[in-house]
Amino acid sequence: MGLELLNSYLIKKNKKHYFIEVNPRIQVEHTVTEEVTGIDIVKAQIKIAEGLRIGDHPSLPSQENIKLDGYAIQCRVTTEDPLKNFMPDYGKIMTYRSASGFGVRLDGATAAAGSIITPYYDSLLVKVTTWAQTTEDCIRRMDRALREFRIRGVKTNLVFLESLINNDDFKIGNYNTNFIDTNKDLYKFKPKKDRASKIISYLGNIIVNGHVDIKGRTNDFILADPVIPNFDKNRNANNYVEQLKNLGPDKFSQQIRDKNYTLITDTTMRDAHQSLLATRMRTDDLVNIAEFYSNNLSELFSIECWGGRNI
Repeated sequence: MGLELLNSYLIKKNKKHYFIEVNPRIQVEHTVTEEVTGIDIVKAQIKIAEGLRIGDHPSLPSQENIKLDGYAIQCRVTTEDPLKNFMPDYGKIMTYRSASGFGVRLDGATAAAGSIITPYYDSLLVKVTTWAQTTEDCIRRMDRALREFRIRGVKTNLVFLESLINNDDFKIGNYNTNFIDTNKDLYKFKPKKDRASKIISYLGNIIVNGHVDIKGRTNDFILADPVIPNFDKNRNANNYVEQLKNLGPDKFSQQIRDKNYTLITDTTMRDAHQSLLATRMRTDDLVNIAEFYSNNLSELFSIECWGGRNI
């Protein structure tokens, strides 16, 4: 039988330790001990139940062979509302995304997209344990892991845990068993607004039930065909396409630099794709414009790239 005494004692001002409980079972905080010792406590307990003694198996090292490495923190993600005295919430988890990465351990409970959380059992969703070589890195890793979570459909204590893990007193170990009850700064956070889920629900409702503002409307309206404006093909005799072909890029560039006025380059097609298409311009309109430009490219280029003095 294994014993887990972590977090089961008090330290008085006289620096003496007083055990408040000794449980013949594995405590929920066992992940912290496992991370800093590398010992699988669950496996060790099973080996002891099978009759092995400490020191008889690699999973049961003797006390002098147990080495501590680094620091670990565990946070319990629950369906509780910290702003309502940690009242448990229940319902269906619509979205669930967990944290990951080096030094991040997850021990899942009832956390999964589609899971139904009832008010009759423990509100634990998942235990998050982070490990690092220093306490500062361990806290930063936990902060990052908590912010990576996305849980929608039920209230959670995620934002409260972020507030706790970043509290200055917590970082330096200046806390006791009354810390959460007396430190009101821990509750000065903004609850998540869950904009994405609200938008998805709104759009889904419109797709299924339609929108009240357009209910009963028909789609038999007539679209007008675009009219291409008239222009004077002989307005400017400069054909820069032909000049570029005849002079080559170097001489053509030098000729441009020698001019004492500003040349204007047309960007109609680029703007059409970037702006008009983004506002749902009809494909039929784009095809007609593209065909027109394709058939009249050389003439349009010579007309629309004329110099500033002729405007």
